[in-house]
Amino acid sequence: MNLLSAQEGKEYIIKQIETDDEELNSFLFSLGCYSGEPITVISRQKGGCTVSIKDGRYNIDNQLAEAILI
Repeated sequence: MNLLSAQEGKEYIIKQIETDDEELNSFLFSLGCYSGEPITVISRQKGGCTVSIKDGRYNIDNQLAEAILI
């Protein structure tokens, strides 16, 4: 299951990040988005969603949300 199918307000644990882009992996890691970390979908918009990772809130697009498996 990926973030696109996650319920708003429910906390999930990241199982895996599925991307071949090493720069994107490094960016997500710097945000605290990696395997074993909790993530919560706060809200959804047309082009993506707002997530809470650690103490931050971030807007991510649907393509990135598909790559984050929970």
